[in-house]
Amino acid sequence: MDQKTVLVTGGAGYIGSHVVLQLRARGERVVVLDNLGTGFRQALGDVPLVVGNVGDAALVAGVLREHDVDTVMHFAAHTIVPESVRDPLKYYGNNTCSTRSLLQTCSEHGIQHFVFSSTAAVYGILDSGYAAEDTPTAPINPYGTSKLMSEWMLRDLSLATPLRHVVLRYFNVAGSDTGGRIGQSTRSATLLMKVAAEHAVGKRPHLSVYGTDYPTPDGTGVRDYIHVQDLATAHVDALAYLRAGGPSTTLNCGYGHGYSVRQVLDAVERISGQKLVVREEPRREGDPPVLVARADRIKSVLGWTPRLDDLDTIVRTSLEWERKLLQSPW
Repeated sequence: MDQKTVLVTGGAGYIGSHVVLQLRARGERVVVLDNLGTGFRQALGDVPLVVGNVGDAALVAGVLREHDVDTVMHFAAHTIVPESVRDPLKYYGNNTCSTRSLLQTCSEHGIQHFVFSSTAAVYGILDSGYAAEDTPTAPINPYGTSKLMSEWMLRDLSLATPLRHVVLRYFNVAGSDTGGRIGQSTRSATLLMKVAAEHAVGKRPHLSVYGTDYPTPDGTGVRDYIHVQDLATAHVDALAYLRAGGPSTTLNCGYGHGYSVRQVLDAVERISGQKLVVREEPRREGDPPVLVARADRIKSVLGWTPRLDDLDTIVRTSLEWERKLLQSPW
């Protein structure tokens, strides 16, 4: 039987491009659909790229037919929480409505496997700070809600059709390719690790810490930081799981432990050798004190084995990529 193709939507973006790299390394045929709004053609090398939107049903249908696709990995989405609060319809339009269109097109063309990029934002604020897959979902912003609505659509479609899926709920993704080939290149980034690394190499004059009075050991928020390469491996493992006949499932992607904002910044200072200029700001509305994954299930279901569960490695690869961008900006 001829080898089928994996369609990666948003594959020119930060996480998607790392997944594409691993898929290609394992001999998969890959085609990327990306509007290049936040993605970078340079991240893909010689991987076929179709420039367009996932909500364009005719375009997607053509890609599925032309490339003989049987699996879709769906990353294309807006991801900035404060922006989602300011402009909720942008997020429901792109993240939810476009996903609905994509799912319909996939169903009409007999797509068998679907891996969905979701988020820990579906959990909202938890009393314990720890989220398992069966923790009740209660998103507190349009970004999280837009993703949860997509999860529901995917769940119901899988119940009604032969399509099977894996939903991966990301915690705080950080770091860059250890080989220095690709990295976190998002312009005007808001993620702490990216911002801190940019500041350490001189791209930003300072950085802000939002909230220093949380009920945590040092007063700053605690998050579960997962290296993007380990996250990418989880997607490849999810594909293998579905091809082996695994039933539809939802899995957390994290390491199961957290670091505070101050711990991250201390590591950036130590590894970069640069003193950071930090501004302490009030808490941002909706930021939980602690958000950490219960991550046992992904290991048992997918056989996923993280290899870069180390804060220094995450920081070092982030800094190396920022230095590379200084020499050769994308």
